[in-house]
Amino acid sequence: MNHWMQIAYDEAVFGMLNNHGGPFGALIMRDELIIASAHNEVLQTNDPTAHAEINAIRKASHILGKSNLSDCILYTTCYPCPMCMGAIFWARIPTVYYASSMDDAAKGGFDDRIFYTMIRDPETALDLRAVDTERGKELFTKWLDKNDRIIY
Repeated sequence: MNHWMQIAYDEAVFGMLNNHGGPFGALIMRDELIIASAHNEVLQTNDPTAHAEINAIRKASHILGKSNLSDCILYTTCYPCPMCMGAIFWARIPTVYYASSMDDAAKGGFDDRIFYTMIRDPETALDLRAVDTERGKELFTKWLDKNDRIIY
């Protein structure tokens, strides 16, 4: 097994054996140095967003003091779910190595494929209702008028 993936794998096993969450681990590297490693903590924290990739991104961003991780690489034990994929995009991580596939995850009881389908047409899966749209638009005007805004 790849050395870096082994560390992510060990994170997954630790979290799973300690009932922190499902069998998922992740590792973020920069310049051949480990910046952060994490595992799934959904059960431990009762936080449905506490996936291994999200936890690793949060740790790495904190350690590096920045939200743009475009100079980093992510190793994860499983193909990222849509939420984690979105976080990877927002963090600007350009390269992701993964071990198990979506099919492997589905066989293990973690079938994310339905979420990918729902994302294509969220209004068929959710009751999305626009409200106070003019006030909502004002927030973007205020943002654009802010002289010290930082684009991310």
